[in-house]
Amino acid sequence: MITLHHCMSARSFRPLWMLEELGLPYTLKMLPFPPRALARDYLETNPLGTVPLLEDGELRMTESAAICQYLAARHSPGRLDVPASDAAYGTYLNWLHFGEATLTFPQTLVLRYSRFEPARSLQAVADDYTRWFLARLRVLDGALAQQPFLCAGRFTAADVSVGYALMLAEHLALEPRFSPAVRDYWQRLKSREAFQRAMKAQWQAAVDQGVSTVAAPDTRPA
Repeated sequence: MITLHHCMSARSFRPLWMLEELGLPYTLKMLPFPPRALARDYLETNPLGTVPLLEDGELRMTESAAICQYLAARHSPGRLDVPASDAAYGTYLNWLHFGEATLTFPQTLVLRYSRFEPARSLQAVADDYTRWFLARLRVLDGALAQQPFLCAGRFTAADVSVGYALMLAEHLALEPRFSPAVRDYWQRLKSREAFQRAMKAQWQAAVDQGVSTVAAPDTRPA
């Protein structure tokens, strides 16, 4: 049985969404945000004190994009992954890691300096990284002009990775600044049944486990 340690709508939503897409059985353990401060005993399980932590037998993984890649390759060959023999393999890997390294990273700085450390001298940093994020988001337009998803002509784990970055952008009230193509793409992703199940699963697990259902803005550096 897979166990996922998760905070509401944090980076760990990526593997949660993947688990729902794959229909795999899992246990969801909810944590208050930030767990390193509010759930100190969690440090015994994950010394980093971050989410996600995915446990699959003896395996422990803490990087959300890597977990998506692992679950896709291990549990959905030819479905949510793209095999190395496919011409789209390199493009798939690039989008998969683009979602975290290029899109989510600047948003963590926007969150930190606009909502958690809103000193007047740091607002310029938040504004700069908002522009940084939106500029790089335009790269999606080229791919989406040719197909409904990012690569291989179908929905893959890369869309989960990038989709979470759009989810975080919506939390930051940046959705009105999406291009029409990106806005339509985000609506397609949000309408997926597995996405909706993941949203409901985290909410119900939080209620059942006595954890706040307020979304946890993820400010952990990438």
